[in-house]
Amino acid sequence: MKKLIWLGLCFLFFVPLGAQEYSGVDGGEMKAPEFTLKDLDGNEISLSDFRGNYVVIHIATTWCPFCNAEAPHLEQLYREYHDKGVQVLLIDVKESRELVRSNMKEKYNLSFPVLIDCDGKVAARFAPPGVLPDLARDEVMLASNILVDREGMIKYMSLLDSRNFDARLVTLRLKLDEHLASN
Repeated sequence: MKKLIWLGLCFLFFVPLGAQEYSGVDGGEMKAPEFTLKDLDGNEISLSDFRGNYVVIHIATTWCPFCNAEAPHLEQLYREYHDKGVQVLLIDVKESRELVRSNMKEKYNLSFPVLIDCDGKVAARFAPPGVLPDLARDEVMLASNILVDREGMIKYMSLLDSRNFDARLVTLRLKLDEHLASN
């Protein structure tokens, strides 16, 4: 039922949340919340494992049409940018490993780590305060993309904007190129 309500909000009200340069409290930069999650094989992976690299984090569920539209483009981004020091992580929220393996990892032939956020607590930690207060904090983050720099600071975040949906990740790529060029 929650899934239907969430999708209804996205499709009926077209609430644009949009993409933005991310600034934390009082306009300052925000450090990405540290996390450790298990991948589909049960291995523990932490955000800190990728310190020194840029990290693109995509928060998803298998039932989210926006997440599914972005998945093949995330794989393409990973293949094009991995040698430039960019890691991609997909964090699936509140679904079983088996479902995520078949309906995300295998379906889109993803070669980057797919992590399971069993209780949604990691996704909720990324949710900006006050955005869509009627939704659970982990639901706010579905179909979002987050760019974390080499020092662990959030540099860009795109929340679902159903009017200007960017399945091909054009804006994310532009921001990534900007940050890579400046280093």
